[in-house]
Amino acid sequence: MSVHLLLSAGRGPQECAWALARLLRRLEADAARQGLETLQAETVPGDRPGTYRSVLIRISGGGAEAFAASWTGTLCWQAPSPYRADTGRKNWYVIAQPCQVDTPRTTFKEADVDVVACRTGGPGGQHRNKASTAVRATHRPSGIVVVVDTERQLSLNRRIAMRLLRQRVEHGDEVAGRAVTTARWHIHDELVRGNPTRIERPEKPKRDQASQEQPRSGRGRPARR
Repeated sequence: MSVHLLLSAGRGPQECAWALARLLRRLEADAARQGLETLQAETVPGDRPGTYRSVLIRISGGGAEAFAASWTGTLCWQAPSPYRADTGRKNWYVIAQPCQVDTPRTTFKEADVDVVACRTGGPGGQHRNKASTAVRATHRPSGIVVVVDTERQLSLNRRIAMRLLRQRVEHGDEVAGRAVTTARWHIHDELVRGNPTRIERPEKPKRDQASQEQPRSGRGRPARR
C-alpha cells in the first residue's frame, strides 16, 4: 500500500519554504517510527538553500493511508523567522494533500470490441439501403461507441471503426492524465493560513541531566554534643 502526499508552501514567503523543509523532516521521522517508508518523488527547491517550494512524497507500508491522513491539511511550523529579525510572526503555513500521480493507461484490444453490422440512412445509393455494410463498434471497457458507414464494404468500415476507437481511447487517457496534473497544481492555491490541523515546533535542546541536579555535599550535619 502506498500513497502520495504533496506538501506545498503555496504563494507564501520564503519562510514557508523553510518551514516546509522542517515539516518534511518531522514527517519522515514520524513515518520511520511507524515502520513506513518514504521517498521524495519530486521536489521544487526554494530560493534559499535547503528549502522547498513543494515536495511530492510517496509513503509506503501498512497504514500508509491513515498516516497520510494524520498529516493532511494546513500544517503550521511555529518558530521565529531565520531571515527577518524584525518580524514578530512565528507561524508559517504549509498545505499537505494526498494526490494522484498518474492514471492507468488503457490497453486497447480488439477482443474487447463488439462489432455489429447495421444499416444506416442517408444518401449512398440503392446498395447501401439493401446491404448491412455499416458497423457499430463498442469498446466494452470504456463504453465508447462509434458507427462507421463511409465505405461500401463491411470489412473496410470495421477497420475504420477499430482505428477510431483506438484513437478515442488514447485521447481519453491523455485527457485523464492532464486532469490529474491540473488537480495537483490546484493544491498549491488551496493553502489556508490559520486554523491548522497540525502544529509543529523545533525540539528544545536537551539539558544535561547532571547539570540539573543540585550538588550534594558528602558531609552530613555535625552531631550535636
